[in-house]
Amino acid sequence: MTALISAFFAGLLFGLGLIVSAMANPAKVLAFLDVAGAWDPSLALVMGGAIAVGLIGFAVAKRRRVSLLGLDMKLPGIKQVDAKLVVGSLIFGIGWGLGGICPGPGLVALALGESKAFTFVIAMIFGMGIYEWFDSRRQG
Repeated sequence: MTALISAFFAGLLFGLGLIVSAMANPAKVLAFLDVAGAWDPSLALVMGGAIAVGLIGFAVAKRRRVSLLGLDMKLPGIKQVDAKLVVGSLIFGIGWGLGGICPGPGLVALALGESKAFTFVIAMIFGMGIYEWFDSRRQG
């Protein structure tokens, strides 16, 4: 139960950060991607801040065997760049560039009642389902 409460508050903090920084607004994200036009560099500052916090968090986590809640640490184990990662990154980037929404902000925008986010989240779930279907056929 403590893990669920912790996850809830972490998600709430993440969502509030997206709202305060306006990163749940697709127009703001598209302005960041418009480097040849009215470029808005503020997303780079948000990303830089997130990376700095993440670096500190991962540095601390690497030294621990259990989390602050007493659960096993589950850090990423794969450190190689493979075709699956590259193709997935390209698909993600194209979708992000076309829609101005990525999964976290999309869920926040959905909770805020954005109609564009509803379409995005449905398409995201559909895309994840397609991946699972292809991956299950590939494995066996």
